[in-house]
Amino acid sequence: MEIRGFQKTSLVDYPGEICSTIFVGGCNLRCPFCFNRDLVLDPDNQPSYSEEEVFAFLKKRLNIQGALCITGGEPSLQKDLASFLARAKALGLKIKLDTNGTFPQVLGELLEGGNLDYIAVDIKAPAQKYAQLAGKEVDYGKVARTISLLKNSSVKYEFRTKVVPGLLERVDLVEIAKGLQGSRQ
Repeated sequence: MEIRGFQKTSLVDYPGEICSTIFVGGCNLRCPFCFNRDLVLDPDNQPSYSEEEVFAFLKKRLNIQGALCITGGEPSLQKDLASFLARAKALGLKIKLDTNGTFPQVLGELLEGGNLDYIAVDIKAPAQKYAQLAGKEVDYGKVARTISLLKNSSVKYEFRTKVVPGLLERVDLVEIAKGLQGSRQ
């Protein structure tokens, strides 16, 4: 996997868990409010961490850290994400994935693999404003399929939205909430 950031200890990235967080480079979206812009636009100029380096650290910390968060950029773009998750799960770690939800087929395969314990999906906007908030055209049907996949899974999940003044209005938040009705969280 292309690991471009490694936070060895986090108390906020996995609810209720002490975890490590890895950041991958690249993203299929260009959100104007992205706070990981360098990972998205210039991943090759970010520090690089080998899987061996990450796993060596995780093994040393198993007695005090029981979780790993994978975020980005967009992790679903990583070709070897499933094998990386399996390797981390084999250590006994709880695994959380942060995603933009635009790759439901990948998410479905990962859910079938059984190596995810928690998924956080960033819902950028209601369907009619998605392109504006994502910075490019998005097939909202894919986001809707991701939402449906999670609603029908046994994995813990959360849907989150960044409130961007001037881009998202109260009516937009209500519209997003309507699309998430029936969610467990």
